[in-house]
Amino acid sequence: MARAPRTTEADRAASKRISALAALWPFMRPYGWMIALAGSALVLTAGMSLALPIAVRRVVDNFDVAEAALLDGYFAAALALAGLLAVGTALRYYFVTRLGERVVADIRVAVFDRVIGMSPAFFERVKTGEVLSRITTDTTLILSVIGSSVSVALRNLLILVGGIGLMLFTSVKMTALVLWPIPVIVFPIIILGRRVRRLSKENQDWIAQSSGDASEQLLSAQTVQAFTHEAQSRAGFHRVTEQSFDVARQRIATRAVLTAIVIFMAFSAIVGFLWMGASDVRAGVITVGELVQFMIYTIMVAGAVAALTEIWSELQRAAGATERLVELLTADDAVRDPVQALPAPEVRHGAIAFENVTFRYPARPDVSALDDVSFTVSPGETVALVGPSGAGKTTIIQLLLRFYDPSSGRVTLDGQDLRDMARADFRRHIALVPQDPVIFAASARDNIRFGQLDATDAEVEAAARAAAAHDFLMALPDGYESYVGERGVMLSGGQKQRIAIARAILRDAPVLLLDEATSALDAESERAVQRAVDQLSADRTTLIVAHRLATVKKADRIIVFEDGRIAAMGTHDALVAEDGLYARLARLQFTDGMAAE
Repeated sequence: MARAPRTTEADRAASKRISALAALWPFMRPYGWMIALAGSALVLTAGMSLALPIAVRRVVDNFDVAEAALLDGYFAAALALAGLLAVGTALRYYFVTRLGERVVADIRVAVFDRVIGMSPAFFERVKTGEVLSRITTDTTLILSVIGSSVSVALRNLLILVGGIGLMLFTSVKMTALVLWPIPVIVFPIIILGRRVRRLSKENQDWIAQSSGDASEQLLSAQTVQAFTHEAQSRAGFHRVTEQSFDVARQRIATRAVLTAIVIFMAFSAIVGFLWMGASDVRAGVITVGELVQFMIYTIMVAGAVAALTEIWSELQRAAGATERLVELLTADDAVRDPVQALPAPEVRHGAIAFENVTFRYPARPDVSALDDVSFTVSPGETVALVGPSGAGKTTIIQLLLRFYDPSSGRVTLDGQDLRDMARADFRRHIALVPQDPVIFAASARDNIRFGQLDATDAEVEAAARAAAAHDFLMALPDGYESYVGERGVMLSGGQKQRIAIARAILRDAPVLLLDEATSALDAESERAVQRAVDQLSADRTTLIVAHRLATVKKADRIIVFEDGRIAAMGTHDALVAEDGLYARLARLQFTDGMAAE
């Protein structure tokens, strides 16, 4: 279902300020030397452009001189000016374009660095596709501004100011005739420019929405096709795309009207000046060369005004794009590292404690996922978390990884509150096997090595053997080097799960988290993996979220959750004897597990 962009009219109002581009300065500051070189080349080219009409006037006024050497000198001077202009333009293009590419690359890296560390709560508000749109589409707009528009604008501004000054020096009367439309031109630029800014930012919002919807649908293409939802998906995407086009059409129409007004007024002034200039030449007030010089300056000034009008619209679009990127760079994240983080010991024992923890997901602030939960897990202990769906089991895993912070209470690892430590420091002591394993578009070997980047090939293969993944990996066309496709589309669910388990085994962390780790495995693979898990969990703290009795029974302790609270705690035999919730779950949900036993 298509959604309107989250940007409100109040948000868009900010884009009326071109000053939003000032947020780009911190990214440009480190390259001051490049800016200085580009600025020098810019001044050089503007000066050469303004000097050329003077050389042309000299040539025109001296066509009939007796001395050919003098005329040749004027031609040589004009040629030298053209050469300097060419060199200066090339240098300006090189430094400005290089600066633009460098700054935009830095912005993309900064945005990605920021977003990749955001907690899951952030992605509850913003679609991944929208983020990608900002990193690509919006940075492309900024690239066109830094790498082209700004330098062109400054050059045209110098030409505008210098050209007007030289026009006044040549003829005040003709200058007045040429310049009178400028105030008339500025008024529609201001009025219509605001509309262009608003429509530009709205257009970018709809493009981001379109990217977000497309990303969601394409990543779920098999589900969409399985439920014959293609027509609705196409209709939703078409609707958002057409909305984006409608906004773009309005923006284009507004800019077209603005361009028409500017061009008509500018050329009306040029026609008037030519009429007056022709009269002055006939009357002997000015020479033909001065008229040609003035005409060239007039064309240059008119071209500068037209270019500045066009560039102003580009700057407005870039201002909106900058705001959207700054929103990501300054986005508030409820989960952040402390300013003064406690030092993380090199060796952790894996003692876990939940102390009066209450938690509500940001998207569901009125519902407690956990309600005053307290328990401890001793180093090396294996604890199973069971209960109905939605009881809070996976929430325990997410809080332990500090994807979220408790609404109240605290979670500790080896006695230290997770909020007092840098997330990277304690997460490296935790290995996770999620219910829905993430497989990257890389080789099978690289996917396993994701658990420990400096692992040797032998260590990778040992982990794969322990996870019962070695045989099927060797059967692939290129063995461990086989490309497994985006999100592991070339693998079965069980194969993806075994690679995820091998990844966790390779990490060799003191805390192991298994969230339905064997749910996608067949009976034979489950037995093989279960042996690996038993061996792996023998000397480390293990939390297991599971429904299968074969997994749960071997735990040192079982914690039963119901409606976000701990309903019972104990060994399998003790809980079955109580004939409570666990015994009922054992009869209803663990039937397959008992059969497997």
